[in-house]
Parts: sequence; C-alpha cells; structure tokens
Amino acid sequence: MRTYDVSPLFRSSVGFDRLLDLLNQAERVEPSTAWPPYNIEKVADDQYRITMAVAGFTADEIELTQQDTTLLVAGQKAAQEGEKHYLHRGIAARTFRQTFNLAEHVKVVGASLENGLLTVALKREVPEALKPRRIAIGGVSAISGQDNAPAQISREREAKAA
Repeated sequence: MRTYDVSPLFRSSVGFDRLLDLLNQAERVEPSTAWPPYNIEKVADDQYRITMAVAGFTADEIELTQQDTTLLVAGQKAAQEGEKHYLHRGIAARTFRQTFNLAEHVKVVGASLENGLLTVALKREVPEALKPRRIAIGGVSAISGQDNAPAQISREREAKAA
C-alpha cells in the first residue's frame, strides 16, 4: 500500500486542517473496523442511515455518542450469570468500537435496534446563516428575497462623505 505525505499541503492552504487530518487518518485504518459489519445509505438529499449487524446485543449494551463531527458506536456484552459451555460459538459477542467521521452539520436524529440490526438515522441541518443567499449588485431597486443590507450601508457612507 502506498503512503502519501500531505504535509506540503499544510504550507499552502488555510482552513483545510480538518480535511487534511481526515486524509492522514484514512491511512491509519485499523483492521478491527471490519467488525461489526455495517452499511451506509443515502436515504434523501440530506438524510443518511447507518445500519450495523449487532446480533446478540441488546439496546442497553450499545452506546451511541456524537461529539462534534464524530459518531462513536460502542458495544459491550453484560456479564452473564454462570458460565455456559459452548460446543460451537459462531455468534460473536466481543466488545466493539466503531467510529464514523460525519460532515459538518450532520446530526443523529434517531436510532433503533430491531432483529439484530442497529439503525442510526442522520440528517444534515445547515444553519440558515450558512445557506447560500442571493446578493444584489448595485442598482436602486431591490429584488424580493435578496439581502441588500450591505449595499445600503455603503450608500449611506458615500452620502456622508459627499
């Protein structure tokens, strides 16, 4: 496998630290991330779903934590009373930690555990202040739906200066 050095990009970019950190993190993928198996689906334009196969785990034994743009799914089996003697043990009951890096403004809106499948619903909710807005260019007339506040302030400054 090839390794890429992204350190030269740090010298010529501003504000892309998170993206470059994700590239560095992708190189260090742990082999244990293959269990439990999971799917990531795009349900709609701003809705996603992660489905994990967690057979044998109950809702009390699984913990979901979202911190900033990181979703952590961890599972730990509760201690069983009395030891069981297995002739064959094919259902994995080992502890797991799975981390998902979420895009900015993606929030967990719900989770359910049914038939051994943990489903985590995600939704991108971009704040109104960060959504694109149309800006008028010059002109005196205002077009509906445009934010002309900066243009009005500059005209007031010009009038005071004259």
